[in-house]
Amino acid sequence: MIELFRSNDPIELSWAQSVLADEGIASHIFDYHASILEGSIGALPRRLMVDPKDESRAKYILDIARRELDAHNARHDPDAEEVQD
Repeated sequence: MIELFRSNDPIELSWAQSVLADEGIASHIFDYHASILEGSIGALPRRLMVDPKDESRAKYILDIARRELDAHNARHDPDAEEVQD
């Protein structure tokens, strides 16, 4: 398994797994139980892992999805400066 990224944010990890699953890429979260054992204070990051054969495609898919999400959030943030599309 190859690590795509680490995060203390369970929402980010869940989102990334969902995006990858939509594209047919299986992923696994490592260190989930270690994070629970330390009291669920979020001190230990969890790792999102994929099969080595899916690494490049998974990174590309997540990069595109993050850009789309950032653009969507910028268009719908009333406090942000006007964004040109």
